[in-house]
Amino acid sequence: MLLGCVGDDFTGSSDLGNTLAKQGMRVTQYRGVPEDPAAPEVEAGIVALKSRTIPAAEAVAQSLAALEWLRAQGCRQILFKYCSTFDSTPRGNIGPVVEALADALGATRVIICPAFPATGRTVFQGHLFVGDRLLSESGMRDHPLTPMTDPDIRRWLGRQTRLGIGHVALPTVLAGPAAIRDALDAADAGGHALVVVDAARDADLIAIGAAADGLPLVTGGSGIALGLPGNFRRRGLLRGEGGGWSGSPGPAAILSGSCSIATREQIATHRARHPALEIDVDAVLAGETRAGDVADWLLARSDGLPLAYSSADPERVRAAQEKHGREASASAIEALFAETARRLVAGGVRRLITAGGETSGAVVEGLALGALEIGPEIDPGVPAVRAGELTLALKSGNFGRPTFFEEAARVLAEGA
Repeated sequence: MLLGCVGDDFTGSSDLGNTLAKQGMRVTQYRGVPEDPAAPEVEAGIVALKSRTIPAAEAVAQSLAALEWLRAQGCRQILFKYCSTFDSTPRGNIGPVVEALADALGATRVIICPAFPATGRTVFQGHLFVGDRLLSESGMRDHPLTPMTDPDIRRWLGRQTRLGIGHVALPTVLAGPAAIRDALDAADAGGHALVVVDAARDADLIAIGAAADGLPLVTGGSGIALGLPGNFRRRGLLRGEGGGWSGSPGPAAILSGSCSIATREQIATHRARHPALEIDVDAVLAGETRAGDVADWLLARSDGLPLAYSSADPERVRAAQEKHGREASASAIEALFAETARRLVAGGVRRLITAGGETSGAVVEGLALGALEIGPEIDPGVPAVRAGELTLALKSGNFGRPTFFEEAARVLAEGA
């Protein structure tokens, strides 16, 4: 294994796998830290954790365990992947995990770059933009678990770590890999172990990736991986062999727990043409809505691409959290979706589409899926994945076109 990756959620990890596979690496994504060694043909291994919103100390412990396994596989470089909207709170978990990984690897000049231009995420003057809006003016300001109220990545990260934070501005990035390396060296000399690097185009990310050649630790959104495979290719280390991937025709179902603007638009588009069941948090916590009932409803309509969703608008989410508590509300919905997924697969569903990082993580854990084969891209940042006879689309809440659910069902059945 050449590149070892630690992902803080499942959807982001499959997004990363998509990026690496498109750049010619043979990629496997693992659910949590594997017990067994990786297969010899794996060039990039992604340990997908569910650590984005757990207590910071637990996130650090899980990430270090993932690092230990990846290093045992012979990885030459480690990538810590977080969301392209830098989802975190002032307590973490991005800063504490980066700090712990850097300490374990003896790494300085650690790149911090959440940019993913293909989905509208760019970094300029150290500030994160979503489309033409600052992060704090986007829908992320209302995220129920990690509301992003400050677009300055340096300032936000500074609340989470004791390490010095530097910055490489876009003009330096445009000057190419050598200029970026010089700027990283200067930041290190100035006591800045972590360096926020601007990026507005895929070409910028490729240049940053080239500048990262030989660095023990790189961090960012999945876009930062665009330039990393080229470093291994230039050394003749990639086999250049594409793996086969085939679709899985059969019954399909959709589970959505994301409250993002993009997902809510996708739900509105989908339910206009397909069966849709809204799940109310109050009813779940009261025991009035059970996984068996949801699964039965979906299975009875599995030829019509049915959807079950708890994706309410931010005001309704806040009201439920105030009434029941944030953790209780989230845990109840995740447990419901996990059990629903188990019943769906037992009932014959072979194509499963999920929306939302927490929902996707709960489903993958509930189904005990150990390793996922990365398949064709459905939308930017969202690949099809396979686990045995089951094909899945694990979508981050903010990703995808309005017709994503229909397109995902097609790709899962037919392939690219």
